[in-house]
Amino acid sequence: MSAHHVLITGGAGFLGINLTRALLRHGMQVTSLDIAPFDYPERDRVRCVPGDIRDRAAVDQAMHGVDLVVHTAAALPHYRREDIFTTDIDGTRTVMQSALDHGVQRAVHISSTAVYGIPDHHPLVEDDRLQGVGPYGEAKVRAEAVCLEFRERGLCVPIIRPKSFIGPERLGVFALLYDWAHDGRGFPMIGSGTNRYQLLDVADLCDAIILALTLDAARVNDTFNIGARDFTTMREDYQAVLDDAGFGKRIVPLPAAPVIWTLRFLEVLRLSPLYKWVYETAATDSFVSIEKAERVLGWDPRYSNKDALVRNYRWYVEHLDSFAGRSGVSHRVPWKQGILALAKVFF
Repeated sequence: MSAHHVLITGGAGFLGINLTRALLRHGMQVTSLDIAPFDYPERDRVRCVPGDIRDRAAVDQAMHGVDLVVHTAAALPHYRREDIFTTDIDGTRTVMQSALDHGVQRAVHISSTAVYGIPDHHPLVEDDRLQGVGPYGEAKVRAEAVCLEFRERGLCVPIIRPKSFIGPERLGVFALLYDWAHDGRGFPMIGSGTNRYQLLDVADLCDAIILALTLDAARVNDTFNIGARDFTTMREDYQAVLDDAGFGKRIVPLPAAPVIWTLRFLEVLRLSPLYKWVYETAATDSFVSIEKAERVLGWDPRYSNKDALVRNYRWYVEHLDSFAGRSGVSHRVPWKQGILALAKVFF
C-alpha cells in the first residue's frame, strides 16, 4: 500500500483516534484537524493542526500536503442548533471546497444512518428516502447534499453511513450502561427490549473507511451503509455486558410510553442525559442492509453487537481511572447521568 498522507477532520475524537491508529498501522501519514487537543500517545507521530472546520484558513493549513481526506468532524445532537448547522453543513462545504482546491484525490464523508429519520421498514438500503429528525438529522441530510454537489464537480466523495459505533475511547451515552454494569446494577431498557438495534464496532468502521480510501475511485464514489452483520435483540445484546460484569444482574424492561413521556419532561428540565433521538427510537427496530458494502467494497465486518459492546465495556473498566469525575457532551467523556444517577439505587 502506498504511503498516502491522510487528513482526518475531527482527528482528536473517538473515531479520529481509532482511524489514526489504523492508518499508522498501514504505513500512512496522518494530519489531524480538531478544535480539541490531540492528547494521545500517538501525538508525536501525527501532524496536529488546531482549528475549526468552519475556519477556511485552518482547513487550508491542514489540507497542505495531503492527498486523501476523511471528514469525521461534526457537532453532535447535544450541541446548539446553530452550532450543528454551521459545523455539519457549512463546515462540510468548507472542507470539500478546500479539498477540491488543493487537488486532493478523494474525500470520504462520514455521515450517519440518522439521515433515514424514523423509518417505516427494515432493513434500510442506501436509496431509501432521507428524512432527518431534529437538527442533527436535518444537518446530516443537508451535508450529504453538499457532498453530492462536489461529486458533480469532479471530487471523489465516498459517503459512509455508519450505525452507532462503539469501541476503545467510546464513552458518551454507552458509559451509562457500563457504569451501572461495573457497579453491579441491573440496567433499565425502554420497552420490552425485543427490538433489533444494530450497532457497529469502530474497528470495522475503520476497515470500511480504508477500503473507501484505497480502492479504485470509480468503485467507491458512492454511498454505503455500515453496521454489524450479526446482532440479536437489544435485550440480549446489552445483557452480554451485564454477564461480562459478573454480578448476575439482568436487563430490566420498562413500559415504553410512560418512560418516554418522563424523559421528555426531564429533558425540558435539563435533568436527563438522553436526547430525543436516543429515547424516541430506543424501543424500535433500527438496522440497515450492509449488502452493498460487502459486495462493492469487499467489506467483511468482524464484530457482532455483543462482541463490540463487551470489547468497549472491558476498555471502559481498564481505563476507568483516567476519566473518573469527567463529563461532557462528546463521545470521549461520559455524559452526565442527571436524575438517572438517583434511579440507579433501584436496580
